[in-house]
Amino acid sequence: MKKILQISILLLLVAGITTAVMYRDQFDATALESWVNNAGSAGPVVFMLIYAIGTVFFLPGAVLTLAGGALFGPVFGTFYNLTAATIGAMISFLAARYLAHDWVEKKTAGRMKALKQGVEGEGWKFVAFVRLVPLFPFNVLNYALGLTKIKFSHYSIATYIFMLPGAIAYTYLGYVGREAVAGGDGLIQKIMLAIALLALVGFLPSLIGRLRRGPMMEVEELKQKMDAGEDVLLLDVRSGADYVGEQGHVKGSVLIPVEELEQRLSEIEDFQEKTVMTICRTDRRSAKAAQVLTKHGFADVHVIRNGMTQWNEVGYPKE
Repeated sequence: MKKILQISILLLLVAGITTAVMYRDQFDATALESWVNNAGSAGPVVFMLIYAIGTVFFLPGAVLTLAGGALFGPVFGTFYNLTAATIGAMISFLAARYLAHDWVEKKTAGRMKALKQGVEGEGWKFVAFVRLVPLFPFNVLNYALGLTKIKFSHYSIATYIFMLPGAIAYTYLGYVGREAVAGGDGLIQKIMLAIALLALVGFLPSLIGRLRRGPMMEVEELKQKMDAGEDVLLLDVRSGADYVGEQGHVKGSVLIPVEELEQRLSEIEDFQEKTVMTICRTDRRSAKAAQVLTKHGFADVHVIRNGMTQWNEVGYPKE
């Protein structure tokens, strides 16, 4: 009986998601507004039900969030949007964990290793990070996290709390859009506030990346780690010519020029939850590389202070 239920749920999910993806460009916010208005006092419940189901079946969340702001205003709209999105995320999580495990594993195979390492290393903090910094598409992430070991309660609470900034910004944008059409008072101020909120949300990935980045590391500590054979990655981000040039390089380092780093992250994905140290001639390119790594979810990134210049001044061996 359980197997039949699992197969039925899986078929429903596949059919629903396939249909939603095929027709997502035709999703009509006007029809949604009509359904909500026709529901009278039950309108908010109808809206949240549609939003939650839409989250499960990959309907465009941005359209739903903007509609929530337009229909209910910035305060109630934020509450309805956030609550419905979280409920949909919880349903997707449970479906992946208990009913469609194999199907989700297949669909997210290329991303699961990083997710599992992140959850195992940081727990709810990793969920908070990926909600604030969209490394993975929202709908895919909901299902993928169901395959990790995180507690359902931790996942749900972190999802609700840390989706709040984005929910506020995009709900308010929907509200301002409705005000612009209706010609409401104080429109200029409202538009400016909407722009400020969107700018704040856009700045979050950079801010979170800086907070996750570890302190700068001295060459003496680097030497100790390399000599001890610790499972760390020393990432040299200079050009190939500099790597074998006069300054040389540290034995055991991996060369990926900073200009190529974003395209070659898959080569170092095993170190997403381990210590990564970036080194260059001095600090500028190392810091840029560290910013790229933290933006893409690397949890423990350090810049080697003064890089190979300091390494050579101290007189440590090089290759």
